[in-house]
Amino acid sequence: MSGRRGTPATPGVPGPARVRARTARPSLAAREMGAQRIIAMSRHEPRQQLARAFGATDIVTERGEEGVARIKEMTGGIGADSVLECVGTAQSMRQALASARPGGNVGFVGVPHQVAIDGQELFFSHVGLRGGRAPVRRYLPDLIDRVLTDRINPGRVFDLTLPLEQVAEGYKAMDERRAIKTLLTP
Repeated sequence: MSGRRGTPATPGVPGPARVRARTARPSLAAREMGAQRIIAMSRHEPRQQLARAFGATDIVTERGEEGVARIKEMTGGIGADSVLECVGTAQSMRQALASARPGGNVGFVGVPHQVAIDGQELFFSHVGLRGGRAPVRRYLPDLIDRVLTDRINPGRVFDLTLPLEQVAEGYKAMDERRAIKTLLTP
């Protein structure tokens, strides 16, 4: 997330139907970084519950311009301080950029798919955009400690367990919204 650790923030976490459990993990990350208010975007009740369990204080179910309007309404017309875009589509990136306040930041994870950003529009919005590879190894010792001391429970995202031979069924279940995440066993 682009927000600075320990600073009061109102992050928005956009993600349309295909986001899978991505409302939960960003909520957890925002909470761990000290955000006071965390707005997750999800239309699906199981994902909303998971996002709340991981720290989301508010849920927005609307998408596109309606979702942006809802976030602006919830933030007094200003927008979110930090937005974490976890989907990688043109629609989700537009929504993330429009949901951030002037002077705010949008961080994105993964590689956006066919996303074109208008440089002039970005410049005049006064919104910062940051992305890149996550330095996982840097955070691993702290994350492992948090898991081992029960401060976080990453296993909550798994709601379907299948044998490794049924990996295709696991992906199908996630795609059809019958599962948030599939845990594969040997």
